[in-house]
Amino acid sequence: MADVSHRGDIAAHPDVSEMRDRYARVLGGKDVALVDGPVFLTGLFCAISPWVVHFATSQPVLTTHNLIMGIAIGLLGLGFTVAPARMYGLSWAMCAMGVWMIVSPWVVGSSPDTGVILTNIIIGGLTLLLGLVCIGASAKEGRKATST
Repeated sequence: MADVSHRGDIAAHPDVSEMRDRYARVLGGKDVALVDGPVFLTGLFCAISPWVVHFATSQPVLTTHNLIMGIAIGLLGLGFTVAPARMYGLSWAMCAMGVWMIVSPWVVGSSPDTGVILTNIIIGGLTLLLGLVCIGASAKEGRKATST
């Protein structure tokens, strides 16, 4: 069996500069690490909101809608955490989802009450705002990449 327990200095490794650049790129994509959690939590609340706000029985179509949209927003949040450099291109989609959440009580629902409307407006507004923050971060990252 080969002895692989020893560790040497990698400064003499032929690919050290490429490894440093790749490491910097991987860490450089975490400009908005504080946004990942709120995006996920917004999606989670969107998914459970019909049961929290108690409109699951009175608005069954909107219940399914909020569940699916919440799962989609939560998956975007997870994607921003796992592969931020690749996922920030979908920030515009999160903004569109936020706008859709704002208008969905009237489009999808039937005679929504104040609680349903306020819940979807708050969720939609947060989603739109967080999407704009992600767009700003990706634009900042794009400027940083072109300047180097």
